[in-house]
Amino acid sequence: MMSAPSNRIVARTVLGPDVVQLEIESPAIARKRRPGQFIILRIDEPGERIPLTIADSDAEKGTITLIVQGVGRSTKQLNDLPVGSRLLDLVGPLGKATHLLEKGTVACVGGGIGTAVIYPIVKGLSAHETKVISIIGARNKGLLILEEQIRKLSDEFYVTTDDGSHGRKGFVSDQLLDCIKAAEAAGSKLDEVIAIGPVPMMRAVCNVTKPFGIRTIVSLNSIMVDGTGMCGGCRASVGGEMKFVCVDGPEFDGHAVDFDELTRRLATYREDEQRALAEFLQSHAAPIAEEAHRG
Repeated sequence: MMSAPSNRIVARTVLGPDVVQLEIESPAIARKRRPGQFIILRIDEPGERIPLTIADSDAEKGTITLIVQGVGRSTKQLNDLPVGSRLLDLVGPLGKATHLLEKGTVACVGGGIGTAVIYPIVKGLSAHETKVISIIGARNKGLLILEEQIRKLSDEFYVTTDDGSHGRKGFVSDQLLDCIKAAEAAGSKLDEVIAIGPVPMMRAVCNVTKPFGIRTIVSLNSIMVDGTGMCGGCRASVGGEMKFVCVDGPEFDGHAVDFDELTRRLATYREDEQRALAEFLQSHAAPIAEEAHRG
C-alpha cells in the first residue's frame, strides 16, 4: 500500500453528465496497481474519505486515472476541481486484484459508472488468450462511457440502453442471456461472467447466470471509511459469512452475495448524504446568483 507525494490533478475530461475523468500524479500507485483495485482519497481536511476504482494507470508518467460520477457532495466537489489542484490524501492500491483467466471465454458486463470498473478488467483480459465478450449499458446514450475504448479490446461487443437511444433497447442482463444461449447453440460456453454496476443490475446478472452454473463475479460498492478492515463499515454477507469488502474484496462470487442486506446497508446514511448534498449545492448556488446579480 502506497501513498503519493504529489496527488496533483494533471488532466480533467468531462465524459458525460456529472461524469468526469481525472488523471492524477501518483507514481507509486501507478506502478503497483492491478485491475480491480481501488484507492481512497480525501479532498481536504474536512472532507470524507471516498473509495474509487483505478480505471487506468501510466507507470511511465506516474499517473492514475479515476472516473468519477458526481452523485453526492464529495464526488461533486471532486469533479469541480480544476487541473493543478492537489488532493490532501490518496492511498492505495487497496483491495484484491481481479483474477484474470488466461484462457476461455469471459463476459464482462458494465452498467452505468460500473463500466469504468469493467474497463481495466477488459484491458487485462485482452492481454491473455481469453475471448472477451463485453456488454455495457446505461439509461440512455448520453450516459454511456468508454464505449470505443472497450470495443477495441473486445472480441464481441454489445451496447444496451434502457430507452433504446443507442444499441439494443433493454438491459445488459437481456443481452447477456442471449450471449449465453448463442454460445450453447454453438456448442460452446461462457467460463466466467464479471458484472459491475448498480446493485439491482448485478443481482439481475446473477439471476441470469445461476441456472446455467456460470461462475459470476461482482464488485461490491459498500460504504468504506479506512480501507483496512478495521472500521467494519464495508462488511457484507457472502455465503453466510461476514466479509470486509475493502480487504477481502471488492470482488466476490455473486451467487453467494446477500444483495438484500447490501441494499439495506447502502441506504444507512441516505438522509445524511442528501442533506450534505443539498448544503453543498446551496453554498455553490449563492456565489453564482450573486455574480449574476452583479452582471
